[in-house]
Amino acid sequence: MINFHIENIAIKIQHKLKLKNWLKSIITSEGFSLGEINYIFCSDDYLLKINIEYLDHDYFTDIITFDNSLEESLIEGDIFISIDRVKENALTYEVSFEHELKRVLAHGILHLCGFFDKTPEEEKLMRSKENHYLQQFS
Repeated sequence: MINFHIENIAIKIQHKLKLKNWLKSIITSEGFSLGEINYIFCSDDYLLKINIEYLDHDYFTDIITFDNSLEESLIEGDIFISIDRVKENALTYEVSFEHELKRVLAHGILHLCGFFDKTPEEEKLMRSKENHYLQQFS
């Protein structure tokens, strides 16, 4: 099950069912089963507090993913997304807000599937995966 929650911001997520089906397809394509995923859409300030409290990082970020899986093959987690960062990144990368939001949605799933982006090699693979799945969204 994939759930969308909104905290302290005004946003309407378009095409929820289509997005959920696409996200499920990423999970199964990567060889996992879906448990429960909660996407929490929030502001920069909201996510900054989480970043400081849980990760000891004092900076803005677009996404924080918490893996709640107890089984290796099951994907479960809470994915916090700053809508402020998504909007700013869309402007920076000259893409639509919807495109950047889909990239970040997929990014969170890919983290739960075991992909990271700390090293240049990991980041290259992560971007490749994101682009691959973005092309599949129709």
